[in-house]
Amino acid sequence: MIWDWNFTFEILPKLAGAALVTIEATLLGFAIAATLGLLVAVARIAFPRSAWGISVVVELVRSTPLLIQIFFLYFVFPKFGVMLDAFTAGVLAIGVHYAAYCSEVYRAGFDNIPRGQWEASIALNLSSWTTLRDIIVPQAIPPIVPALGNYLVALFKETPLLSAIAVLELMQTAKIIGSETFRYTEPITLVGLFFLAMSLVSAALIKALEIMLDRRMAR
Repeated sequence: MIWDWNFTFEILPKLAGAALVTIEATLLGFAIAATLGLLVAVARIAFPRSAWGISVVVELVRSTPLLIQIFFLYFVFPKFGVMLDAFTAGVLAIGVHYAAYCSEVYRAGFDNIPRGQWEASIALNLSSWTTLRDIIVPQAIPPIVPALGNYLVALFKETPLLSAIAVLELMQTAKIIGSETFRYTEPITLVGLFFLAMSLVSAALIKALEIMLDRRMAR
């Protein structure tokens, strides 16, 4: 038989459990990416003399493959006394990698704020932190939500790379099931369906957030 429904229902709970690991890695990785990316973008504004150095680091991270960065954190960091378990190393690598991309999105959002907003803040004697927190960031974030959402979905689809360091996420679990049973059609197909469903849910949530922010800005 090409497709065995009994086998499908047998492996479904195991794959569902692995899907939770994938979702956890995605959410933690994106939280790191969104937060660190914002800090990097703000640092470029707050420390203009160091902006070139920050740009070099961002381009270095963006220009090297994510898989190499995962291997570097997991296999090379222990040589310097930094021991990370597979899941932590994988999530940190994904978060830092996508933080470089998110920082560019934030920078574009900041650049779209009219220069007069900055000048008015200076005229009102507002501190740089107050200006960013209360004036610039609230205006810059809503327009870039779709771009950040695209990176969330892309990050989610990168989680199978964690299987390279033996993280039992969705893809790694499917490969183990296939190697044990010599049946790959069902587990790999289910993995594809899991990723499709979760990507669509993520896209729908991002769209809902975008609509909510647009309504708030319109008030």
